[in-house]
Amino acid sequence: MTLREHQPIVLEEFNGLYRRGDADSCPPDHFTDCENIKFIGTTGFGTRDGVDIHQNVAVPLGNIIRIYNFITQDKNTLLVLVQNTTTLNYEIYHVVDSITVLGPILTRAGMTDFAMTPYAGRAYITPFASYGTAPNRFEKGMQNEFLYVYLGDGTPARKAAGSPPSATPVMTIVNGTGNTDPGFHLFAVLYETNTGFLTAPGRFTGFTTVSNNGVSFSGIPISGDTFVVARRLVATKVILNYNGDVTGYQYFFIPDGRIPNNTATTLTNITFFDADLLEDASHLVDNFSDIPAGAAITIYHDRLCLATSFTDISLIRVSEAGEPEAINQVDGLIVAPLDGNPLTQIQELRDVLYGFKRNRTFAWVDNGEVPSSWPLTVIDYGLGCPIHGVATVVDSGSASVDFLITASYRGIMLFNGRYFDPELSWKILDFWMEQDNEEFRRIQFLNDSVNKVLYCALPDRRLLVGDYRNGLDPKKIKWTPLRFDVQVTTIALINTSELIIGSERRLFS
Repeated sequence: MTLREHQPIVLEEFNGLYRRGDADSCPPDHFTDCENIKFIGTTGFGTRDGVDIHQNVAVPLGNIIRIYNFITQDKNTLLVLVQNTTTLNYEIYHVVDSITVLGPILTRAGMTDFAMTPYAGRAYITPFASYGTAPNRFEKGMQNEFLYVYLGDGTPARKAAGSPPSATPVMTIVNGTGNTDPGFHLFAVLYETNTGFLTAPGRFTGFTTVSNNGVSFSGIPISGDTFVVARRLVATKVILNYNGDVTGYQYFFIPDGRIPNNTATTLTNITFFDADLLEDASHLVDNFSDIPAGAAITIYHDRLCLATSFTDISLIRVSEAGEPEAINQVDGLIVAPLDGNPLTQIQELRDVLYGFKRNRTFAWVDNGEVPSSWPLTVIDYGLGCPIHGVATVVDSGSASVDFLITASYRGIMLFNGRYFDPELSWKILDFWMEQDNEEFRRIQFLNDSVNKVLYCALPDRRLLVGDYRNGLDPKKIKWTPLRFDVQVTTIALINTSELIIGSERRLFS
């Protein structure tokens, strides 16, 4: 006999939060409120796990705003942005492990957020902030700020790239022993930094070489920057009718023209013929000495891509392949369609560079020519993502090579060159729409592809968890929000899939 003629409902499987439409539309194997649970296996659930303090140091970091994975040559570490409660400046620290903290490696007033990408054991960091007021508040690179490079050793980050040698005093050139093609050449010198960046040439000097004579240099400039580790000499081929424009000719690296230090001022008896001048250096003339800060950064085809500077919100600056600090001011630029909205994210997927705005998605493909010639394709005029709205995968700090998962105003979307419909967050549409879209800049999104779990730091400072062990499908994914005694401000994954939570108090794991 049933109690009061009630027929019990047996749940063979529990499928998490359902918040779409009125409460009566909730399926019996979902709850309209299921905060702070964890999914056990593919059918069960229980109370979520607790959290532990991540840092075992005397003065742990607090007031945490942003965390990023920083892949060094031998470890997976974290870069952490905090606000100093005394100075109110914003500081970035390098958290090597639970007992080792380096820094601050970069301190800037007004740096309310930052973007970064690892490259060759270094971190390229760009500070940005929010500008304007709702509903037209958006993020862009800070005014009069730059791209920075951090070597990963605890020494402060410095501005990426570098300035060329000054024009004066004049570098002296005389005939030496050896051989050159006779005639008028232009010579110049450039600096090489400890990250391999080559500055634009400077200290231009004209000299007429003579047959059966090499050339000797004195007065070679020394840089005042400690990160300059070498100098390189460049030259034109013989110029028949010199017009006085020192930067209008093609320059080449002189064989044996590298000075492997920043102290020597002479180089004697250098021999070369015009036929030996093979490695072009002319493109260095137009490279940025100081690269403006942006709000989005990624690596595409071994090129550093940096978008959304203070003055150019729809512009992506693209470096030379294999030279992340060499960005040409003329050819290294690609432009998204102008609509008054800034680029929020740039990300490679399947050999294509995608650019996102809040409600726009575009694509460019490397055609083997300079970036300014890459063709543009408009993917979607209605869907995009906020500033941190593309999920990074496990502890790599990068997106999946098979697909992207994005957080849009419409919901959490699966993207593989087009957006899948319905959205992954279909079952929790009302829950997602309750989030303040003016605070979507606070979203940070992770994909633990090993355990098949999505983590999304929400504008209301909770953590949304999506379990997709039954499939990355809108009807099969299981959602639950998690609430903690602290406000969730930022998240990261380390050691493949260990979740790190940043809050106003400290780091938790």
